[in-house]
Amino acid sequence: MGILDFLSGQFIDVIHWTDDSRDTMVWRFEREGHEIKYGAKLTVREGQAAVFVHEGQLADVFKPGLYMLETNNMPIMTSLQHWDHGFRSPFKSEVYFVNTTRITNQKWGTKNPVMCRDPEFGPVRLRAFGSYAMRVKDPALFLREIVGTDGEFTTQEISYQIRNIVVQEASRVLAGSGIPVLDMAANTGDLGKVVREAITPVIAQYGLEIPEFYVENISLPDAVERALDKRTSMGIVGDLNRFGQYSAAEAMTTAAANPSGTMGAGMGFGMGMVAGQGPWGPMPGAQQQQPQPPQAAPPPPPPPPAEHVWHLAVNGEVTGPFSKARLGRMVTEGGFGRDTHVWTAGQDGWKRAEDVDELAQLFTVMPPPPPAP
Repeated sequence: MGILDFLSGQFIDVIHWTDDSRDTMVWRFEREGHEIKYGAKLTVREGQAAVFVHEGQLADVFKPGLYMLETNNMPIMTSLQHWDHGFRSPFKSEVYFVNTTRITNQKWGTKNPVMCRDPEFGPVRLRAFGSYAMRVKDPALFLREIVGTDGEFTTQEISYQIRNIVVQEASRVLAGSGIPVLDMAANTGDLGKVVREAITPVIAQYGLEIPEFYVENISLPDAVERALDKRTSMGIVGDLNRFGQYSAAEAMTTAAANPSGTMGAGMGFGMGMVAGQGPWGPMPGAQQQQPQPPQAAPPPPPPPPAEHVWHLAVNGEVTGPFSKARLGRMVTEGGFGRDTHVWTAGQDGWKRAEDVDELAQLFTVMPPPPPAP
């Protein structure tokens, strides 16, 4: 390289960064000897921030814009200021470009089931998964705490740690939410907001933020889901006797539709025997039975009433929910009385326990309070 090319390289310096990988969070501008020249142009695009590190110390952070690096009060010493060193400045500076856009489609999920206490099913195990987006909020803090001197920092280097924080807080929120399992699908939005608010202080220590957090699905173990499917099927079927008669009639109709097969012949023979007919006509000695009018099937029993769970208001604090059986034990233990205010879903405000018909039965075995002296 000739002296003119060398001088041209000293007088012309453009510092910028473009990236289309979508997963690079920090990239260091590579310059021979890390020398930033006087009068260099620094271009910081939207969605970026430029962090200057001078002699190992963080010097400045530049927001989007075009900058001329020519002021003497900047913490940058250029080679043009040191001709006596032969264009080799002893002061070295580095430029790190930080991606400040949202990095989306980051996945999270619980590795192990989360134990929860459901008011209807009791202890259950839940699994949850979803996605989130993260963004660098404080480039200087992120560079200082996470990146260090890494010349090219990607999302894979931080996503594992962020995922651990997300799963920890999501498990804690699910276990303490108190939302019934059957209602969690309708409350995934609220659960996502609670988890995002819980992880915000921890993520902020890394210079990051979580602008979006989604709970996509909450599922039960396979055995529990199969039991729920059976329970749902029984509710749809209703009367099992009528369902059995319908299934048998369908099977006979299907068999009779294939008279050439042995099953169809056997089924036809059986149906004829039932009606007092042989396969070739009336059987000898067979009594012709008059068809009986079909008897109306008894109506199915009504579904069992749904058990209520109750919340208690004691000394200005709300506890619960408690089942009726648990409240009965609390009456014996002295932790629940006639004047205790209770509330359950569908009830109009708080009421005294003895004013609720369903709970007044618990006090029939207990004597009323003594009369005033």
